[in-house]
Amino acid sequence: MTATQTATNETVDAFFANFGEGNIPGVLDLFAEKVDFRVTGSPDVPWTGARSTKQEISEFFASFGVLTGPDHFEVTNRIVQGEDAVVIANCVFGVQATGSKFHNHYALHFGVADGKIVRYHMYEDSYAIHAAFTA
Repeated sequence: MTATQTATNETVDAFFANFGEGNIPGVLDLFAEKVDFRVTGSPDVPWTGARSTKQEISEFFASFGVLTGPDHFEVTNRIVQGEDAVVIANCVFGVQATGSKFHNHYALHFGVADGKIVRYHMYEDSYAIHAAFTA
C-alpha cells in the first residue's frame, strides 16, 4: 500500500470511528473547508441533497436525529486507490415519526487530500428510506 493509500485509509477509519462513537465534532474535523458532498435520493429523506460547507455538513449529520438505532451496522468491503476510497456497508435504522424500519445497503465514495475529506458521495436505497419516512 502506498503512503497516499495509507493516509486515505486512516482518514476513512477515523471517520467511521468518530461516527460510531457519536463524535460529530470529530467527524466534522475530518472534512476540508470545501467539500464535494452529495447524497442523491428522495426529497422525503431529510439528509439527501448537495452540500459543500462544514455548516451544511453539520446539518446533514444532525438530520440523523430523526432516526432510532442503529439496529445493525456493518462495513462489508473497502477499496482504496490513491486518494479515493469506496466503502460498501449496510445498516438498519428506524424512523421515529412512523415507527418504520429500513434496511439500507449503501456505498460511500470518499476523496481524501492532505488528510481531509474533500469528496463524500453516498449511494443508498432512497426508495426504502422514503417508504419508511412516509409509512
